[in-house]
Amino acid sequence: QLQLVESGGGLAQPGESLRLSCVASGETLNLYAIGWFRQAPGKEREGVSCITRGGLWTLYADSVKGRFTISSDNAKNSVYLQMIGLKPEDTAVYYCAAVPKLFGACSTNFGEYVYWGQGTQVTVSS
Repeated sequence: QLQLVESGGGLAQPGESLRLSCVASGETLNLYAIGWFRQAPGKEREGVSCITRGGLWTLYADSVKGRFTISSDNAKNSVYLQMIGLKPEDTAVYYCAAVPKLFGACSTNFGEYVYWGQGTQVTVSS
């Protein structure tokens, strides 16, 4: 069974950068679409970005376009979320999730995802 572990969260000042990692075990991520989601206190879980195998398809929420970049490394069975120009409103717990998908586009609808990591906290504050 696929297991996902996120890391790379922490405290950043506005304008700074962080890189989140999602490392998979149990199966190859090449069989899955991977999404990054976030949830701030008192708010609904929000889809941030997603990527299909080989990086053939990527998608970003409007709130992060131009600031966040999703990428994958099949050799490391990992997916990354590079975040630049961080804003206080980016503060949330960030989760990676996976859904089996060999073809077609990915989605940032969290209801479609089957496997979830435990999350990593990102706090943006001066």
